Amino acid sequence: MATLHRQNTVLPCAAPPRRRLRAPRRAVLVATAVAGLLAGTPVVAGAAPATSEQASLEEQVAAIEEQVEAAEEQLQRMTIEAEAAADAALVARAQLAHGQAEAERTAAELAAAQADVARAEEDIADLGREAYMGADERYGDLELILDAQSPTELLQQAATMEQLGDHRADRLQEFLTVQARVEEADRAARAAVAQLGELARKADEAERAANEHLARAQADYDARAAEKARLDEELRLAGERLLAAQGAADAAAAWNARQAQQQQTLASASSTSGMPTAGRVTSCYGPRWGTMHQGVDIAAPIGTPIYVPEDGVVLQAGPASGFGQAVYVQHGDGQITLYGHVNQFFVSAGQVVQAGDHIADVGNKGQSTGPHLHFEVHQGGLYASRVNPMPWLQSRGISLGGAC
Repeated sequence: MATLHRQNTVLPCAAPPRRRLRAPRRAVLVATAVAGLLAGTPVVAGAAPATSEQASLEEQVAAIEEQVEAAEEQLQRMTIEAEAAADAALVARAQLAHGQAEAERTAAELAAAQADVARAEEDIADLGREAYMGADERYGDLELILDAQSPTELLQQAATMEQLGDHRADRLQEFLTVQARVEEADRAARAAVAQLGELARKADEAERAANEHLARAQADYDARAAEKARLDEELRLAGERLLAAQGAADAAAAWNARQAQQQQTLASASSTSGMPTAGRVTSCYGPRWGTMHQGVDIAAPIGTPIYVPEDGVVLQAGPASGFGQAVYVQHGDGQITLYGHVNQFFVSAGQVVQAGDHIADVGNKGQSTGPHLHFEVHQGGLYASRVNPMPWLQSRGISLGGAC
């Protein structure tokens, strides 16, 4: 399957949308906030910079921050569009699997009905022998009955001439009932096979459309990802210069320490809130950029552990169209949680898991534009109905920090 070029990019929280402040006011505010963060000192709105050099560096950092934000938003849009393109393929594959199960069920029912017919035909043969061996005045027209060409004709003649007792008539009626069941099962089996072919065709078309979408977006994504990487490097250099101007002995080490501290803060918040993984929410459930985002995206570095929030049974774990690899867990209330784009998984279908179990690691597999966990909640069966994951999480005391 075609996949977008991947880069270890942490995307910004995009929901709810924020109203941009007009420059230069927003640039000044962002610059002041960034400078305060880097300096490790409280930020005072409107405070004058210590030196003209620091003021210039703060404005530079703020300007780059805005460019990074715009680039990240474009990459985030491409993530949502890629997931939406793959989503149709996932739904089609789920419908195909359901159709295959239905075809197997109708085939088994047809086989059982045919076996019942075979037994019923033996019973009818016994009935004819009984009638012949016990013929007397009550069976004066026995030859007419035995000349019947089918059980249906036999039943009609027997009923008309009142040549059979109630018990034998019941046996004939049972045969007709079984025969009707065979005919119905045969029709259902044929319909299921016909539908299966149509579902397979739709699944192939949906997957082909998703891959074509990715192929068209590949060049654009590569360009935007390269631009994002360049801006990240500019931001790092500008941040180090600002730290040096503020008196940091080792600006590079100070910058890296602050980045690590931010990641640690995210991890600590996640471990206390029970989030499925430690990271930053980059996209919420709902309509986005003209398409429907069916879950919640949590950006995190590749290899970040993913934990199941509640006890359940693993339905599937492995390759998944669009997600590269995914894990599906069904919980006691029948609802299913999905964990997409995983780098690796540590569970298998049928395995019982408990809340807090480490089931997978964050990855960037499949149609993804940056390492993140895509989390969904399904009701009424796999891909039958997908709902906003937030009420499900909140009902279990799990918070995403007010991001959605």
